[in-house]
Amino acid sequence: MENEKLFVTQDELATIQGMNTEFSKSKMALGDMELQKQGLLKHIDNLKKDFADHEQLLIAKYGKDSVINIQTGEVSQKTEADPNSK
Repeated sequence: MENEKLFVTQDELATIQGMNTEFSKSKMALGDMELQKQGLLKHIDNLKKDFADHEQLLIAKYGKDSVINIQTGEVSQKTEADPNSK
């Protein structure tokens, strides 16, 4: 009787196999989300660089004290009373 192998029931085996599968799927999904996050962060960094480069072109064209209304495109000059001036 000492050499007899002991097994869990089929229901117990199915339960732990299902739990293990769900755990693996969740880890894989988390990894996919992290890859997506890293891709988005890189995209944001590229957008920031592109924005800064374009901003320099606009400063060269319209002056460093210019203010561009993002809604209308109107260009005005920054004034001391302007609450947005820093």
